[in-house]
Amino acid sequence: MTTNHADRPLRWGIMGTAKIATKVGRAMQQARGSELVVIASRDEERAARWARQHGVPRTCVAYVTLLDDPDVDAVYIPLPPSMHHEWTIRAAEAGKHVLCEKPLAASVSEAEEMIAACREHGVQLMDGTMWVHHARTPQMHRFIDEGTLGHLRRVTSAFSFNWDQIPTNNIRLQPDLAGGCLGDLGWYNVRLSLWAMGRLPQRVWATARYYNDVEMNLSAVLWFGEQQMASFDCGFDVVDRQWFEVAGTQKTIVCDDFVLPWSDEQTRFWIHDGKGGSLEHTAGPCVQEVCMIEDFVDAVRSGTLNERWPSESLDTMRVCERLAKAARKEKPLELKVE
Repeated sequence: MTTNHADRPLRWGIMGTAKIATKVGRAMQQARGSELVVIASRDEERAARWARQHGVPRTCVAYVTLLDDPDVDAVYIPLPPSMHHEWTIRAAEAGKHVLCEKPLAASVSEAEEMIAACREHGVQLMDGTMWVHHARTPQMHRFIDEGTLGHLRRVTSAFSFNWDQIPTNNIRLQPDLAGGCLGDLGWYNVRLSLWAMGRLPQRVWATARYYNDVEMNLSAVLWFGEQQMASFDCGFDVVDRQWFEVAGTQKTIVCDDFVLPWSDEQTRFWIHDGKGGSLEHTAGPCVQEVCMIEDFVDAVRSGTLNERWPSESLDTMRVCERLAKAARKEKPLELKVE
């Protein structure tokens, strides 16, 4: 793995000026051991404007120029999902570590090739799922690990927002850009289900309503065996929701803001006993996107590839792809991993 000198920050370049790049770019500027040095855009004026607004010292027009820059150690790719495969592989070949927005790829085969390329060239790969890096996340999982819930039975979640007027030009609704609510929103629900259960499901089912041949709304069920199931819904046509419940035979964990915490100052979740008893737990200040960047920096500085992050991305991709097929076929499908 390519290592970086411990006495200097990990130097970042961002590939594109997508909206999410503002949040992640700010995190790069705030995170320990991190420095944002260049923004790339195919529109020179847009790159210059973005750089001025966000205090970035340099710009470049071509993405390949960013990859050729010897003063860039890592790249963030917030491009449409259909472009993740090409530019992650090209970044790996250029020796750049890669933080790639979710969904990681447009297909499992693309994700496997991206992971293989990063491994071959000794660069770290991580997707942009922020909530798994929040300080609250291991705190919640401890109650599962310690058996507080009893025997784990069910994970239920929802992630949605409502477009009052459908933005037909939005990349989320473009099939050739790998759009759809499953990859955009359901990715979080799937990752949550795997996080709680600790393994892949044996079988999945989904049903969806489509717009422009991508999912506008989707509901899913995942069977894990041993009386364990997960279910979720996601969509672009329901009021803002981002909650989950992890239920066992004795108690449940409930969180109402697992994707985007309502506050960076204090987050919360509850343990319910099913009999009217409830205990609120809190976690102190945490900016999850900053934690994500710092986890990435730590992985790079360790000198050893952290296989957890690409492995979790690939498992999430496997489930999402199978759910997409199940929704089209309108029947449950087995999930088999070779």
